[in-house]
Amino acid sequence: MQEYVPGLAGIPAARSKISYLDGQKGILEYRGIRIDILAEKSSFVETAYLLLFEKLPTRPALEKFSQDIIAHRKIKYRITDLMKYLPEHGHPMDALQAAVAALGMFYPAKDVLNPQVQYDSVVRLVAKLPTIIAAFVRLRRGDDHILPREDLGHAANFLYMLTGKVPEPMMAEILDVCLILHAEHTMNASTFSGRVTASTLADAYTVVSSAIGTLMGPLHGGASEEVVTMLREIGTAANVRPYISKKLTGHQKIMGLGHREYKVKDPRAIILQKLAQQLFAKYGRSPLYEIAEEIERIGAELLSTKGVYPNVDFYSGTVYEKLGIEPDLFTPVFAMGRVVGWLAHWLEQLKDNELVRPTQIYEGTHDQTYVPIEKRN
Repeated sequence: MQEYVPGLAGIPAARSKISYLDGQKGILEYRGIRIDILAEKSSFVETAYLLLFEKLPTRPALEKFSQDIIAHRKIKYRITDLMKYLPEHGHPMDALQAAVAALGMFYPAKDVLNPQVQYDSVVRLVAKLPTIIAAFVRLRRGDDHILPREDLGHAANFLYMLTGKVPEPMMAEILDVCLILHAEHTMNASTFSGRVTASTLADAYTVVSSAIGTLMGPLHGGASEEVVTMLREIGTAANVRPYISKKLTGHQKIMGLGHREYKVKDPRAIILQKLAQQLFAKYGRSPLYEIAEEIERIGAELLSTKGVYPNVDFYSGTVYEKLGIEPDLFTPVFAMGRVVGWLAHWLEQLKDNELVRPTQIYEGTHDQTYVPIEKRN
């Protein structure tokens, strides 16, 4: 009798050298380098190179990779036209998935084992996701989308395309760190989805589109948006304890608390909380952050024995909000960072590919009689 493990919890689905986490000690590493070190010393583009190409780049290699990304930031007008016809009230994640899937039609990349095709696909996807997101947001308001600038960094250019204003350096730097934190996280749901798609030898655009679809759910990338909704619903720090008590009594999930892997505070949440504090010190404290702090305090009091602590989604929303990013963009911004991890796993899957085809435990009946329609009850 085969054992059924709900959600494939703890079941290895691949051998990987991309990232590592220890949920008991709160450790996350990209290619062996701890996330706190990368957040302090690296940039998103450099971290992307590390994840994709298995080592930190030399200065010339980083310069070439950066320039290649900059050169591919623009999107074709037909992609823009496609987004113009999408419902303005639709979620940006749906628009992002549609646009990414369409990219594959404009940049045929079916020869997925060709190194040049792989590189071109990687560069285009990393470069164009921010442009697609910013363009859709402006188009749904009835505004023209803003062309990317070649003189701005990855995060700064996104904020510029979103608002039409060059962001203050601190804001761009903080968003850059956020993208590093979201770039990769072992075999999460969207990465697994992407690897399953990759195992069929689908192109990178299809792989990323499938991963985006998986990221949409509130139990994965959509949780950061749900956290801000929860904070606004609570309203004040004084309301936190009764809110949590009601949730616990009803056996309901508290968004942003708990993680399948971490039994201590998510190391990314620790970094995000510091980023939030830096932002608030310069631009003013958010009332939502005070509520979040109170949730963490009461959560530690009531749930620490169960290993339930803040995860990456808990503080990310308060940071994004202070950066002027709308709540329904939180998950697309997550995707802007995570696309690097998805693509790293795509490349890794192709190196020693085996079609992913799990089995099932059948619990239905056998040898049923076919009943003609006129005799059915």
